[in-house]
Amino acid sequence: MIPGPRNLITDVPGLRVGNARNDAIKTGTTVLTADQPFAASVHVMGGAPGTRETDLLAPDKSVAEVSALVLSGGSSYGLDACSGVVDGLRAAGQGFRIGPALIPLVPGAILFDLLNGGEKDWDENPYRALGRAAYEAAAPEFELGTAGAGTGALTAMLKGGLGSASFVLENGVTVGALVAANPVGSATTPGERHFWAAPFEIDGEFGGLGTDGAAGLGRRLDSRKAQAARERANTTIAIVATDAALTKAQCQRMAVAAHDGIGRAIVPAHLPGDGDLVFAASTGAKQLADPHMELGLIGHAAALCLSRAIARAVYLARPAPGDLLPCWSEG
Repeated sequence: MIPGPRNLITDVPGLRVGNARNDAIKTGTTVLTADQPFAASVHVMGGAPGTRETDLLAPDKSVAEVSALVLSGGSSYGLDACSGVVDGLRAAGQGFRIGPALIPLVPGAILFDLLNGGEKDWDENPYRALGRAAYEAAAPEFELGTAGAGTGALTAMLKGGLGSASFVLENGVTVGALVAANPVGSATTPGERHFWAAPFEIDGEFGGLGTDGAAGLGRRLDSRKAQAARERANTTIAIVATDAALTKAQCQRMAVAAHDGIGRAIVPAHLPGDGDLVFAASTGAKQLADPHMELGLIGHAAALCLSRAIARAVYLARPAPGDLLPCWSEG
């Protein structure tokens, strides 16, 4: 496995990602969309998820494809970003048709960034406009770090952010991950220089410092900063995608496997205060010769991509006025 040419989820042909942010509020939205509707499913392992239209992604539900997936800040307010994306899709003539009716299907998930130091005294919910702007900005190239849904993200000890990574497998299939990393736990070992994901790093993509030989399995969960993180409530929300032709049930298995990437890159993960969630998407462009065997490899690659994307999110975060936590780059 080698990274794709961009080392982004958009190395999966046909996918586009758009970001929008509000620096005063310290929040933003990220949208993944595609040239054509795509199969998708989801798996939730956090204890406090916030979602929209995720029930329709279950393998037994009748909806076969969606037009976009949304990751957003804003807690419950941020779910309205999906409405902005629906507006954009409708204007573009995209969606599920029932007779003359056009219905864009846009599942989404949110993270909690309401206590990150930004101005939250808005009169009108800003997220519908952020969702529309992110949809309009969707392209193969997009910003990481303090961008999109990762704009106001925080980890236990450092700023979080938006991350992405990809792999091209030996069979020609591409797998990618996109994540807004805002966990209760930490992406770095004690001392905040080494990443838990270091064993999976490719070509120094998040600093090249290697593993921390002094790190144990735990960390200072009784520290004041970690306590503050628990009181904020947090989450890690992600999308993994492939051009392999997968059913909704197979997408769900891919999402389940990808959660290993969160567990390897964040310590601790999947806590009661986290809303950890992974969407999985398939554009269906490449038929698999042996779907049973190859699905396992795709899930493994998705987990590795997600670990790398989480570390890249923290590594690429940049300072901004009013930050409550430092960036990795300031260490």
